[in-house]
Amino acid sequence: MHVLTEPEWRERTRAHEARVDAATAGHRSRRHDGRRHPVEDFLFTYYSFTPSQLRRWHPGPGVVLDGPAPQRDWRFYRIHDDASGGVTVDVDAFLQRRGDTVRFVRELLTRTAGRPGRFGCFGLHEWAMVYRLDPSDVRHSAWPLRLGPEGTDAVVESHQVACSHFDAYRFFTPDAAPRNALSPTRASQVELEQPGCLHAGMDLYKWAHKLVPVVPSDLVADCFELARDIRSLDMRAAPYDLRELGYEPVPIETAEGKATYVAEQRGFAERGQALRVRLVAALDRALGQAVEPAGAPAASASAPSTSPSSPPST
Repeated sequence: MHVLTEPEWRERTRAHEARVDAATAGHRSRRHDGRRHPVEDFLFTYYSFTPSQLRRWHPGPGVVLDGPAPQRDWRFYRIHDDASGGVTVDVDAFLQRRGDTVRFVRELLTRTAGRPGRFGCFGLHEWAMVYRLDPSDVRHSAWPLRLGPEGTDAVVESHQVACSHFDAYRFFTPDAAPRNALSPTRASQVELEQPGCLHAGMDLYKWAHKLVPVVPSDLVADCFELARDIRSLDMRAAPYDLRELGYEPVPIETAEGKATYVAEQRGFAERGQALRVRLVAALDRALGQAVEPAGAPAASASAPSTSPSSPPST
């Protein structure tokens, strides 16, 4: 156990809060005024973590906070030593409640990291989500389609759509879904997810925040920043015209636009792989710190789980 003195954990808390406040200022201001942003609000409307939850600082397992740390009143924390009164993450209580999720996420991340990235999708998932829709039914109907409805449909029809991510594919229009080269399902997620996928990169933030407090806040914030940057490319390459908001389109219907998309996609894939390594290490630390019941076989923290591939309820 590493002990942080009160001045140390207070300073880390202040730094984390300032980082999150800066990253969420625009969203919080718009929410107060009732305004919406099709790019920057996504991380708070699609994912379930609120700005106030993101702002809470968690040190991660193996750290004792000395003095009157507020975490002593938070869920999944415990007093480490009655004599000192220091507080630490209660890994055993967390795994008792969320252990299946920890093992599923670890398997998903390790198997995704072990595959080569695929870089030929060109962000067509966003185009497939509006294919042959009435303009009033388009999700971001307040913003025009850059090529118009017919031009948008023509882009889908002139490309091979090859989306591997279920949580993108499930939003395809009924006419677009049969055009996809794959048929992703929730059950096949572990088998299909691959590190070149923008949505798999964004979802690192989802897995990180779902497993707080055994995942430390600095890692959650790093995953949030990657997801925010990926979302920008996702929407710049989408069929919408968002130049009024300062987003210059990536015209994936052209050779130049495809090259730009792939170059940025490869950079995000590299950042995502580094975060997967850190997330798996965090989960391994938690699994390794769990106290096994007497007579129970030791759990292996080094090999991916072979449990069913559907995510457990959380």
